Amino acid sequence: MRLDSAALRQRLDAARLLLIFTPELCGERDAFNQLLALLPTVDVVQVRPKPQGPSKAPAPARESLDWSRRILEAAATMDDPPLVMVDDRVDVARLLLNEGLAGVHLGADDMDPKEAREVLGSAALIGLSTHSLQDVLHAEDQPVDYLGFGPMYDTTTKGLSSELGPEHAWVAAATSTRPVFPIGGIDALRASELSQVGRAAVGSALLSAEDPCAVAEELHWALTQNN
Repeated sequence: MRLDSAALRQRLDAARLLLIFTPELCGERDAFNQLLALLPTVDVVQVRPKPQGPSKAPAPARESLDWSRRILEAAATMDDPPLVMVDDRVDVARLLLNEGLAGVHLGADDMDPKEAREVLGSAALIGLSTHSLQDVLHAEDQPVDYLGFGPMYDTTTKGLSSELGPEHAWVAAATSTRPVFPIGGIDALRASELSQVGRAAVGSALLSAEDPCAVAEELHWALTQNN
């Protein structure tokens, strides 16, 4: 079932914790079970089934489709499910919009946001990765709904080594007219430095946790101390 445009954006505005779901980050733990534990604790899930590191290749279409469908099926059983986004793949997003997918998250090497908007229509959510305040300003003219901003701290997940630090996130959030989700090396301790923003995108700290629900609760608490 295709989600309502106004309801999608209302839920996005209220979102605090975005899970970057990269199965590889679960290590020896079963990735789907780890995800099922986290679904009730996060506001958005970004499906990103590709290896860690600096590769600019998009996530594989088949894996993106399969994981997105599995997550949508699990979310459909919940009273208050998270929004589900797919990383990179506009083609997969187009296929799954009628099955409840919220939209697509784009990086600098993916489809242009204006082209993606033409493909997906006005209702779908489109997220965009940004890595500088200049990127954030440029995004004001793009048909996107929210921004990822980072990396905040050292991270190997995406192969980015130049950390921006929380001060840049404060400015980015104050500058942008869209919700900004700081990303990169964020854990429960560091999340307190982002309470002025009130949002974060987190992968490894949740997926590799022995008790992911407890970590999610700590992240929510840290992010909302100024709210």
